[in-house]
Amino acid sequence: MSFIMPQEKRRHLRVDYKIPVKISGDHGDVLTETKNLSCSGAFCRMSKRLEPMTRLKILLLLPLRKSDKVTTKKITCQGVVVRTQAAGEENYDTAIFFSDIAPKDSRTINEFVESLMEKKNYGKYN
Repeated sequence: MSFIMPQEKRRHLRVDYKIPVKISGDHGDVLTETKNLSCSGAFCRMSKRLEPMTRLKILLLLPLRKSDKVTTKKITCQGVVVRTQAAGEENYDTAIFFSDIAPKDSRTINEFVESLMEKKNYGKYN
């Protein structure tokens, strides 16, 4: 008997990691954190329900390690809500696609995600 593993549909690596994020739009500003992150989008728990296709302004505060110091890299981009689902009485899990992000910022996020994945794999085998 053989099992066929479902094929991953995502094009970019995604890591479970909490990053502070400010999400702005017609609804006002929401301060939250990511539940997971990739260079193409983020998944957040929010106190407001946003409808799919809602356009957003996003500010991510990415902690980058340089030598022995951690610096915060501010990344701003535009996003679109692609999915919202209730997560309790007053919380909503919200998937956001980065619809307009500078290539340099996308690469920075991807390198950050890759470095976390390497640390995760290292920890599993050593």
